[in-house]
Amino acid sequence: MKRFLRGLAWLLGLFLFLALLLGFSGYLYLRASLPQGEGRIALEGLSAPVEVVRDGKGVVRIRAATLKDLFFAQGFVHAQERLWQMEFQRRVGQGRLSEILGEATLPQDRFLRTWGFYRAAQAAYGRLYPEEKEAVDAYAAGVNAFLASGAPLPPEFRLLGFRPEPWTGPDVLVWAKMMSYDLSGNWEEELKRHRLLARGVSPKRLLELMPPYPEDAPTILSAEDLKLPLKREEAPSALLRMAPPRFMEASNNWVVSGSRTETGKPFLANDPHLALQAPSLWFLMALEAPGLRAIGATLPGLPGVVIGRNERIAWGVTNVGADVEDLYLLEEVEGRGYRYKGRVVPYGVREEVIRVKGGREEVLKVRETVYGPVITDALEDPPKTPMALRWVSLDEEDHILMAFLGVNRAGNWEEFKKALLPYSAPSQNFVYADVEGNIGYIAPGKFPVRKEGHTGMVPVPGNGEWDWVGYRRPEEWPQAFNPARGYLVTANHKVTPKGFPYALTYDWAEPYRAERIEELLLAKEKLSLEDMKAIQQDQKSLLYRDFRPVLELLTPLSEGARAWRDRLLAWDGTMAPGSEEALVFALWYTELTRLPQREVGEAYWDEPRYLLKALKEGDKNCDQPETEYRESCLDYAALALERALDRKEALGARAWGEVHRARFPHAVLTHTPLKRLSDREVAFGGDRYTVNVGPFDPETLAMGHGPSYRQIVDLSDMEGSLFVHPMGQSGHFLSRHYADLLPLWQRGDYLPMRFGAPLGRTLLLEPLPSP
Repeated sequence: MKRFLRGLAWLLGLFLFLALLLGFSGYLYLRASLPQGEGRIALEGLSAPVEVVRDGKGVVRIRAATLKDLFFAQGFVHAQERLWQMEFQRRVGQGRLSEILGEATLPQDRFLRTWGFYRAAQAAYGRLYPEEKEAVDAYAAGVNAFLASGAPLPPEFRLLGFRPEPWTGPDVLVWAKMMSYDLSGNWEEELKRHRLLARGVSPKRLLELMPPYPEDAPTILSAEDLKLPLKREEAPSALLRMAPPRFMEASNNWVVSGSRTETGKPFLANDPHLALQAPSLWFLMALEAPGLRAIGATLPGLPGVVIGRNERIAWGVTNVGADVEDLYLLEEVEGRGYRYKGRVVPYGVREEVIRVKGGREEVLKVRETVYGPVITDALEDPPKTPMALRWVSLDEEDHILMAFLGVNRAGNWEEFKKALLPYSAPSQNFVYADVEGNIGYIAPGKFPVRKEGHTGMVPVPGNGEWDWVGYRRPEEWPQAFNPARGYLVTANHKVTPKGFPYALTYDWAEPYRAERIEELLLAKEKLSLEDMKAIQQDQKSLLYRDFRPVLELLTPLSEGARAWRDRLLAWDGTMAPGSEEALVFALWYTELTRLPQREVGEAYWDEPRYLLKALKEGDKNCDQPETEYRESCLDYAALALERALDRKEALGARAWGEVHRARFPHAVLTHTPLKRLSDREVAFGGDRYTVNVGPFDPETLAMGHGPSYRQIVDLSDMEGSLFVHPMGQSGHFLSRHYADLLPLWQRGDYLPMRFGAPLGRTLLLEPLPSP
């Protein structure tokens, strides 16, 4: 028996040794895949040496002798740090996830292939301007230089068992298409309204459930700013004035002129609210070559700087949410096609071959119309009537990269506006400031011109009567320069004042963030850099301010609820992560959003103005059918408070940040045991309506969107500007720069946004010697 036990112990020891050896070998492999940051690398495709400097936080500065070499090096460095992320992104755009992930992603691939993002990128690539094409080709060549360098691939490739293909121009452009998709959601809103009407909700009731943008709420621009004759009301009927707010990807930015600052020069701040992920969406970088010197947030997969500054100007962007998508209801003629302009037009059919890991292939037949693809064919629960999509970003010509590259080099307001002339979609609220002290705003883009009566709010017949008749001219774009009030604020709220000649959209965000930013900007006569930071970090909820009177009026159903009502009434409304009041308020409001569930067919209905009116004036949804008592809406609010407290007890939480966690999942590894290495989460405050935004899933309370990047540019001292993003610069989860910026982001700290040479590691990229 002792011999057996000794033998068993020996075998267990051997297995443990082998496991440790394999683990150590795996660790060494993973460490070897970290990018080279020092020394020299000879690469084919460069015309002169390029200097790549990484500072102590992994922020990269690239200096090149030509623009072509600059974008080549940017592609190389992006690939060094974020190759897996870039590969995943292009496969999303191509609709080719199932090749590496299997059957689970087939529905997503079908949807992506039906829309035809990659086909649109291929068409756009063939029509690029020469300068634009040179940048795209140089960037792709830099990525391919990394693939050919012999450097170990990131571990995701090893785990999934494949090698990346060489990069092409359309691979670069397709991620711009996907970003446009993420920031354009009108088709979903049209479909939502269509389904509600089909449920029997009347147009009048829709206006109550989805109130229009408040007439007394702020707009980005005033009539004085526009200096235009205001011709008419925006919409011909009340129904078409519906404006359901939604949390699509949102953002804040503002710019303040020197007349309102301690320095006498402008401040420009920006924080785009996008999906939180590991690695981060952004990569901090400074680019320097003759004719271009820009620093800020770059997107791995694309050349240039998206948000940032150069030596003379600064810019920031938020999503306009412009309506550049329309759904067209098709009248089908069995076996022949659809009716268009009085005749039957056969569908065009393209075949998309989707390869699935393991060897299987699926042939997807996509129906095409004069408008675009029949996208309802790709929905899991399609409506009875098929609908085709018309979308600006599926146009054959798209020069959005040319616009951003021009912005990187602009030196004044006129050059900035000229750079944006080829801008397509997604339309963005660009705020501007320069070293001369000027500030400005412009919303560029291809805005469809629709016929009178077609507002884009609901699907319309695809019979030719409601076709677009062109795009708005650049001189018609909303814009302002040096407004008299000395500041401009955008937070996805309404851009134009009442009576503007045309509507950009009717789907505006609730004005809470915009109101709070403006409130803070006006709180002091002169503003400092510290004030800009404080505004970006502000988590006081104006939603609470609106719902506080409801708390005053309701009659609590228990002593515990009475005590909590009194605590909430004494609270200042700051959704701090350490606040217990913030937790209870968030849970109470979440329960309130259940009010119209039976009517709308959705578990949660986050429409504050509908809820406020119901709670103050009454609503048919307040009476609970499971009880004999006829509840008023204040009874419902009291019951919601009891349910919120029951949920709090079940959660066992005493602070908002204990359950409200900002989560950063890896696109693939989050579904594997390796999520312990790849994923991160931190306590966070805020809610959907605070400036320092913290939207959350009502079921899990987890935060999946938030400030994906923050910058504050000081035009009096450009090198004293600030920026940061969550997670870190590296996409390699064993790198010290994988998540080293997350604590800074969480507590509201920043990195210096400067060109000045930082102390760090230097890598020299050199032309391959001639044979």
